[in-house]
Amino acid sequence: MSASETPDQATDYRVPALQRGLSILGMFSARERSLGMNDMAERLGVSPSAVYRIVQTLADMGYLRKIGRNAFELGPQVISDGFAYLASRDLVEVAMAHLNDLRDRTSLSCHLSIREQTDSLYLYRALAPQRLAVNIPVGTRLPCHSTALGRVLLSGMSEAQLSALYQHIRLDDYPPPAPRTLPELQQLIAEDRQRGWVLHRSDYSTAIATGIRDHSGSIVAAINLSGPDAVMDTQVAQQGFLTSLLAASHDISQELGHTGSPSGL
Repeated sequence: MSASETPDQATDYRVPALQRGLSILGMFSARERSLGMNDMAERLGVSPSAVYRIVQTLADMGYLRKIGRNAFELGPQVISDGFAYLASRDLVEVAMAHLNDLRDRTSLSCHLSIREQTDSLYLYRALAPQRLAVNIPVGTRLPCHSTALGRVLLSGMSEAQLSALYQHIRLDDYPPPAPRTLPELQQLIAEDRQRGWVLHRSDYSTAIATGIRDHSGSIVAAINLSGPDAVMDTQVAQQGFLTSLLAASHDISQELGHTGSPSGL
C-alpha cells in the first residue's frame, strides 16, 4: 500500500478467488491430509458452490488431487515449481547440523543434493578445513549419471522412470567411468539400488554417497563424503567413512519422518 492509499483502496486490489485458493492449500497439514469440499467451504465461511470452481481449478493444475467422491489431498504440484524452494529449505535446515558434525568427525567435505531432471543440484556443503578438500559450491549442477550423489538420486527411480528420463539423452559425451549407453546406465543404477550407496572416483578424489529418505521411504536427496584419494584409498578407511555416512543419513531421514532401517545396511 502506498502512502496515498487508504486501507479500503488497498483492499480493492485483492483477488478473492486467489485468496480463497491459497487459503484452501493452507488448510492441509500432516494431521489433515485430506479434506472434503464441504469442510473447505465451512472453514472459509462460504457455500460449497462458492469454492467448487476454485477447487476444480486447483485440481486441474495439480495442486489438489481428488481421492474420493468429494475428498481431496495436496497434489504433486505443491512440492514442485515455486514450492520446491520451500521444500529444499526445510531439507537443508534438517541436514545442516548433521553434515557439519559429519565433516568435523571425518575431516572430509560433505555435500547435499537433490535431483532436477538429469542434474544433481547441490543445496549445501560442509567444507573440510584441509588444503586438498573437495569443494563443490552450492547451486552447482552436475550430470546425475557421472557422480556418486547423482547415481544415488537415480537409484530412487524405478527402471521405467529411469528409461523414460534418459530416453532422448546422449551419454557418450562423458568420459569413463560414466556409463555411455542407456543399458549400461540401467545396469549400473540397478546395482547401486541393491547396494544402497555409491563409491565414485574422479580427478584424484573419491566420493561415497547414500540417500536421504522421507516419511514415505522415497529417496528425496543424497549426501556424500568426499576427499583426496590419498585419504580414502584403503578399504579400511572407506568402510569407516561409509559407516559414518550411513549413520548421518539415518539420522537425517528420521527427522524427515522415515522409520525404516538405514540405507545400505
